[in-house]
Amino acid sequence: MRIVSLPSFLLFCSALPWVQTRAEQGGRPNLLVVMADQFRGDAFGFRGREMVQTPSFDDFARNAVVLNQAVSGYPVSSPARGMFLSGAYPHRNGVLTNCQSQSAAQDVELREDMTCWSDVLKSEGYHTAYIGKWHLDKPVEPFIDCYNNRGAVAWNEWCPPHRRHGFDYWVSYGTYDYHLRPMYWNTDGGRQDFYYVDQWGPEYEADLAIDYIDSMAHSEEPFALMVSMNPPHTGYELVPEKYKRYKHLNVDSIVQTMPQLRDADPKFVEYFKRSLPDYYACIAGVDEQFGRIMMSLKENGLLENTIVVFVSDHGDSMGMHENIGKNIFYEEAMRVPFMVSWKGHLKPRMDDDLLISLEDFCPTILSLMGLKEKIPATVQTRDLSEQIRGSRKKMPHEQLYMLYSEVNKKGKHLTTGARGLRDARYTYAVRFKDGVITERHLYDRKKDPAQMENLAEKQSKRVLKMHRRLKELLTEKQDPVAGVL
Repeated sequence: MRIVSLPSFLLFCSALPWVQTRAEQGGRPNLLVVMADQFRGDAFGFRGREMVQTPSFDDFARNAVVLNQAVSGYPVSSPARGMFLSGAYPHRNGVLTNCQSQSAAQDVELREDMTCWSDVLKSEGYHTAYIGKWHLDKPVEPFIDCYNNRGAVAWNEWCPPHRRHGFDYWVSYGTYDYHLRPMYWNTDGGRQDFYYVDQWGPEYEADLAIDYIDSMAHSEEPFALMVSMNPPHTGYELVPEKYKRYKHLNVDSIVQTMPQLRDADPKFVEYFKRSLPDYYACIAGVDEQFGRIMMSLKENGLLENTIVVFVSDHGDSMGMHENIGKNIFYEEAMRVPFMVSWKGHLKPRMDDDLLISLEDFCPTILSLMGLKEKIPATVQTRDLSEQIRGSRKKMPHEQLYMLYSEVNKKGKHLTTGARGLRDARYTYAVRFKDGVITERHLYDRKKDPAQMENLAEKQSKRVLKMHRRLKELLTEKQDPVAGVL
């Protein structure tokens, strides 16, 4: 069921087959971003490290720059998304933690006055569209009566037009995890005008994306479309039966290959074993829907003039290191997919060296699209467009990790949390509470890829060196935590 209408002028353009496309005219590139939620960086068939099949992503990877060292610097939904859009860190963009009713008292949401890449593209004449999960607005009372708002904490909220950061066409929700019957607000609907769809979320969103691409195929206006799919987010079991092809997966044998899980508390092992087949089923479904969207670009003759990006906001621990969620410095939470394709402009390759972070997207994509001079002054992250093009000059040497643990009733609590630094070989992280460092972690990912041995006490000189560099970077970014460390 598709009850959302595309703008009438788009339908008019799609009905004019004689109008030349901008690809034929050599115009500015379109942009398609597909973001999945909680998709681990190794969860692809082509990576050969997890027992999942992803034929659409495998095909895409053969024609893309695949950034195998990409991470999410704040691996949890709202902060990751806020940085992805704005290129600014949480203390500047307002998204210190997940947007929900408890943090709402401290106005935790994406600031209206931030200039995001979508705002820039809108101002540069792009038609912009957003489909799917947003999760960047604070819930307000009376809370919307829906599945994710009926517990002790409310999560879901409508995004009013003035907070959409330049996106014209809008079919979205805050955060809503009943994937088999998702809810949405459309472009012109008010707060109470949400509707439900009896269709798996990613499939419905792919349908809308295809309709949108069809409508823009002969437009003289370039477009920027972001499709944000919730699966494989928690609620793994809420996936169509046709994707449940991993029911007979030998999860016991998989656990035996994983030191970060093998000797864990049994409750975490059981959670992993119960979740993995459905997690892979969700990935299979996202893979198919991504393939459908890519086929739409191809059939409309738009591949050569469209930059396509596939990313995730963070990974998923799923019991590894006795952690259920993400929000931690281990690889399964931090490492994310980050693939970029632009036919005829980017030479496909597997890049195992570029230490790019999800939050680098804003300045990088604007520069890649020829808008380097339009990068907002509020951006704090790195323009790595030349490195994506293939340059090995000025390669970054590290990636930041961060966590704001508490946002309490007194206000934004900046003295409790975690910070860290990930370089080509080592991961260093510190946890602190009330301004006092309580834990130090150091892992040699080359010798110990599962990150089982904390070397912080054994390698004090390396800890000191990485800590100094971490503090230097935090000071440069004007992170208030720099004074704590």
